[in-house]
Amino acid sequence: MELPISFKQRMERMLGSSYNNFEEALRLPAPVSIRVNSAKISATPNLSKVPWAGNAFYLPERPMFTLDPLLHAGCYYVQEASSMFLEQALKQTLDLSQPITALDLCGAPGGKSTHLASLLSADSLLVANEVIKSRASILAENVTKWGSGNAVVTNNDPRQFSRLPDFFDVMVVDAPCSGEGMFRKDPQAMNEWSEENVKLCAQRQQRILMDVWEALKPGGILIYSTCTWNELENEQNIAWLADQENSESIKLMLEPEWGIMPSQLQGIEGYRFYPHQVLGEGFFIAVLRKAGVPQEHGRSSRKKKYKLSVAGKKEKALVHDWLKESEKYEFLQWGEVISAIPANHFEALDELYQNMHVIYAGTEIAEVKGKKLKPMHSLALSQHLNKSKFSSVDLNLEQALKYLRKEDISLEGGGNDWLLLQYQGVPLGFAKQIGNRINNYYPKEWRIRMELPPELPETGLLG
Repeated sequence: MELPISFKQRMERMLGSSYNNFEEALRLPAPVSIRVNSAKISATPNLSKVPWAGNAFYLPERPMFTLDPLLHAGCYYVQEASSMFLEQALKQTLDLSQPITALDLCGAPGGKSTHLASLLSADSLLVANEVIKSRASILAENVTKWGSGNAVVTNNDPRQFSRLPDFFDVMVVDAPCSGEGMFRKDPQAMNEWSEENVKLCAQRQQRILMDVWEALKPGGILIYSTCTWNELENEQNIAWLADQENSESIKLMLEPEWGIMPSQLQGIEGYRFYPHQVLGEGFFIAVLRKAGVPQEHGRSSRKKKYKLSVAGKKEKALVHDWLKESEKYEFLQWGEVISAIPANHFEALDELYQNMHVIYAGTEIAEVKGKKLKPMHSLALSQHLNKSKFSSVDLNLEQALKYLRKEDISLEGGGNDWLLLQYQGVPLGFAKQIGNRINNYYPKEWRIRMELPPELPETGLLG
């Protein structure tokens, strides 16, 4: 690994006598870590824990994740450990037991969005956004698999969030950056790095921050992060924003054994992750509190024209008991598709639909086919699925992987019914049994494309 000269010189100035350890760490394999979805699985792996995040673990080596059905079922997410420090930023600045409206602005592929979904209370609302359309689809897939049911996926440019003034209690901006912290994991990041690109990234980050700032409530929290180490994209950008908007930098508490390096610049408290000091990739994070006092004003209850279309009584009656605690949901219908959204966020969701490009919201429950209903794949993956309403079949590993490849599988018995297919008791999706034939309804765009090896692993990561 040949580091860019100007990058190396800067890091030598920043790190001093520990620079050699830093460069040596960049030559080591990147650590592998996962975060477990405790709403779907109670197993606790016998693995080393990520110290600053709950339900997060290091793996001794990188397995073939594609061959673990529990990954496809949303039981865990493969996420870089340093970025999981988001959990500390949230827990130390917010009362997570209260309803919170949160935005993950640069959400794809979904690591921070699914992490937020696990940390926020059930009556909170998460908006996960991605500006690039193709990446927004990947974000929607991962949010759907996580199955929290209180998330909305949008595909909007940051500047369009100015249509939602004082909307969010907390905004997470994991800004596009020069990628210095990813050099050992992604050699392409090193090939694309230049001082000029650093400057361009810093300017773009400033535009992003100012574009979304109006959407943060007075007194709200901004969590800003990058996977880079230079001050221009990190402390200097946050100092600039704090000065522009008269905002307060928030200091976080660290445990010494975590190895995280605090930094200070112009009154800004930042936190730096170096690979020779933490078991993780390069990362920076800082927290600002917006000036002002939060205003307790509900959204207008006056009659207005809603964009959301509520399902009729007949349609509601058909699906209402497919979710646990169904009284907490409002059922919507778009064309033939019935969805469930948290009832307490109807007004907020309508405002999102009025102003933003929403590509997924809540939980898609069923597709109406004449007098019949086809259960949607997202229902199978929901944390709130009422499994008792469906006939279920447990698959072995080979059957599960064939299902995930959208291949034909053989099951004993007969009949003409929808089956909830499971692996180790966790739902994977639906299939339709017609006599002794099974119609595979796994989403085509999500299917496993790799050929299955002759010998499959005996056990997955979680059992």
